[in-house]
Amino acid sequence: LKMAASGENDVQQPLVKPTREKIDTYGFERPNDFDYETYEEFMSRYLSVLARRASRWSGLLKGKKAINRSFKVKRFIRKGIPGEHRGMVWMEVSGAQHKMETNPEVYTGLLNGQKDQQLLDTINTDIHRTFPENIYFCDASKESKRVALYNILVAFGHYNKTVGYCQGLNFIVAIFLLILKDEEQAFWLLVTLVDSILPDYYSKDMKGLKVDQEVLGELVKLKMPTVAAVIEKEGMPWSILVTKWFVCLYIDVLPVETVLRIWDCLFYEGSKILFRVALTLMKRNEAKIAAASSFPTILEAFKQCTQDTIATDCHTFMQAIFTETGSLPMAQIQKLRQDCEIRIS
Repeated sequence: LKMAASGENDVQQPLVKPTREKIDTYGFERPNDFDYETYEEFMSRYLSVLARRASRWSGLLKGKKAINRSFKVKRFIRKGIPGEHRGMVWMEVSGAQHKMETNPEVYTGLLNGQKDQQLLDTINTDIHRTFPENIYFCDASKESKRVALYNILVAFGHYNKTVGYCQGLNFIVAIFLLILKDEEQAFWLLVTLVDSILPDYYSKDMKGLKVDQEVLGELVKLKMPTVAAVIEKEGMPWSILVTKWFVCLYIDVLPVETVLRIWDCLFYEGSKILFRVALTLMKRNEAKIAAASSFPTILEAFKQCTQDTIATDCHTFMQAIFTETGSLPMAQIQKLRQDCEIRIS
């Protein structure tokens, strides 16, 4: 029997494109209209960026467990935290790690303590609505993170009775669990986010959120008067346009990888990043918004802002939020907050 020479029959084989993954790195099912071409083109460039950043971060950390705040660390964070270091860096730079270490028994105590049945019922209702398209949170999940999600939300609701439970927190904690893998860490990161980074965003009256939406409106007047004029002419409240952006911290608004890059900066630089992202989305679509002339067309223009092709290219997008929005001093934001708080109270 004559054997075919190696590769002799391969010539006739048609080139088969590699199968495109229906599930992304974080367990999310990609929609049927997912733009693989744009994504693959971006990833072909981004992988080398990731490799370079991973090497730089390994050099910066050198087995350290603590990260001191510095201009270098800030610059590194703006360029993206590699996946293998992201959870640890978030915990360190946000102050959540310190909170966890100085309160060792708190989380377990909350889980074992007395519970408010009404709170449990509210949380239970939302657990099944949390990322049903994700393999870690769907009904059929073999590696379900739902129990951990439930535990954290219940513990937090009893830890911070002023907030209790607020819709939106379920999605934030679910993302924490995809990155941190540890329940107690995710709990303390949530505490830090709600108490320190975004105070009063998730309280019953959401005062902090309402104030910041007005602050965004004032920043738009300063930086994009044509956009502000359209919104004002229609008498459209900013809450209709950007509540989801701010409450969910861009989850389900921008691609997951872009959201994570935004959060890298959020945990180091604070709430100012939320304004930078919103202003960049609007700035890049300024002409579309300025051309809108009614409630529906304004809503459509804002929807298109989030579907901008740059949103997939998280690296270019993150560079844009620090260049396209210009100077944004914290002192200016604090002054605007004081003015807006008086206006809405």
